[in-house]
Amino acid sequence: MEDENIVIEYKSLKKVTTGGDAGIKDLAQTCVCLANAQGGKIFIGIEDKEKEPPKGQKITSVVINNTITKLRSLCYSVGLVLGDLAQHSNSGEFFHITVQPTLKTIATTSDGKIYIRVGNQCQPVRGDEVMRLAAQKDAFQWETQLRAVNLNELPKDNISWFANQIRDSDRVKTFVKQMSDLEIAEHYNLIYNSIATNLGVLWLGTPAQRSRILYPITVQYIVYDDLEKKIRKEDWNDCTLNPKELLLSIEKQAIELTYFDEFPLGLFRNKIRHYDERVIRELLINAIAHKSYTISGDIFIKSYPDRLEISNPGGLPLGITTDNILHSTIRRNPHLINILEDLKLMEGEGSGYDLMYEISSRDSKKFPIVYSDFNTTKVVQYSKILDEEALLLMDFIAKQYQLSQKEFIVLGIVARHKKIPTTILTKELQLSDEDRLRSYVSKLVEKAILTTRGIKKGTEYLINPKLISSSKINIKPTLKTIESHRLQALIEEDLSKYPNSLLADIHKRLEDVPIEDIRKLVYAMVKKDILEHSGGKTYRTYHLVKKNRNEKEN
Repeated sequence: MEDENIVIEYKSLKKVTTGGDAGIKDLAQTCVCLANAQGGKIFIGIEDKEKEPPKGQKITSVVINNTITKLRSLCYSVGLVLGDLAQHSNSGEFFHITVQPTLKTIATTSDGKIYIRVGNQCQPVRGDEVMRLAAQKDAFQWETQLRAVNLNELPKDNISWFANQIRDSDRVKTFVKQMSDLEIAEHYNLIYNSIATNLGVLWLGTPAQRSRILYPITVQYIVYDDLEKKIRKEDWNDCTLNPKELLLSIEKQAIELTYFDEFPLGLFRNKIRHYDERVIRELLINAIAHKSYTISGDIFIKSYPDRLEISNPGGLPLGITTDNILHSTIRRNPHLINILEDLKLMEGEGSGYDLMYEISSRDSKKFPIVYSDFNTTKVVQYSKILDEEALLLMDFIAKQYQLSQKEFIVLGIVARHKKIPTTILTKELQLSDEDRLRSYVSKLVEKAILTTRGIKKGTEYLINPKLISSSKINIKPTLKTIESHRLQALIEEDLSKYPNSLLADIHKRLEDVPIEDIRKLVYAMVKKDILEHSGGKTYRTYHLVKKNRNEKEN
């Protein structure tokens, strides 16, 4: 059975047998959140984190009928279809309920609460988010709305082209490849009862047919100079290309995005593109895949000397924020995304930003920055390499170790920071708790690629100095990774020469050391009677305790 995702949920049988009112209400919330997204299925009788029912589990018809009856009384504007009782190969029984998406109305629980599906989690909808949810309803259903275009009005060559593209992809299952051209178009929701859908016109239609879609894909590519003056512009607004043809045309015309820098690597020169071609592809395809086709507006691609900005109509889907985009998924155009994935034009569900983060880490560049409001989503990717030493170190590690994508992401963050506390690393990885961080760092620590200092929330991660030494890369020493006892000696030496100094003064003289490390250690030295302070909180100065000062002078 599939993993839990945006359209599949597994629930224990205990929810409806021994869970009481709390169990069935939790199930009702799941029904509401699925209905407010793209619908889905709830499999009842599967324990948490399992994919099969307990061996020999039996479910009576009374339990099944009571479950669907109670759910219908606890959900408003939710269509529920009861599936048949099924038996797993281990003789355990389970059943499922299909939750239909609400096309126009907003689904609620019987007590008026609203929920929406984000990834495999249900989140409450409050305040002005209700208006956003209402606005998203049309966007969610846009793809399968029928157009006044009959099958015989679509160019046959376009249908054949699409079917052959699908058959040539190794991501498509054999049974789909064996379908006829028309069956493939129907399978991907391009045609229904010999009528083209919006999605069908987008892929199979003529330019005139595409132009009548509200709203077709139109793109502007603009290049700016150092003074941010427009020096070149290309646009695609004649609706002559389907999404794949459009993507390939943009990549061909946007030559500024192929520029690169050169860096010495032994006897050779290492070329690092300003924007990796995979990052460009993912950013472009995301703009097409996640565009709101119910909002008028062009996709803008703006190339500046130091950055690339891509914006598309429509804000982030409700539940997705700039702080959870790495781990949360809501498909605004699920059928379009399914086609783009099967044609190998984009990464799998929820993995596009993972790929961009990995590449940015390997190339020692900033992660993509996302800005979003109600009408627009913009992603900014900077071209500058932040740390050439980190770049060389990441290249060395990649050749020595087989690492996962998320391990490369962590390494890139640590290499740029030199040393990073658990709390900040957790935030940069957009993780909700420190327990999840272990899956990112545990193997790196086991392999001695990373070392740690401190305990629990005070743990800090840094690249193993022995690994840096073995790399034979000329990495300059930095005070960012200095051990606490050595930093304490530096602070004592500093204050012996410059007594009555502010924390800011100490930091100016030890500028490589993060101010947080200095502050933390100075506070600890005060508690140990090594330092004393005077003045108020705003202008507090520090000096050595007299006996310590005498020892320094002697």
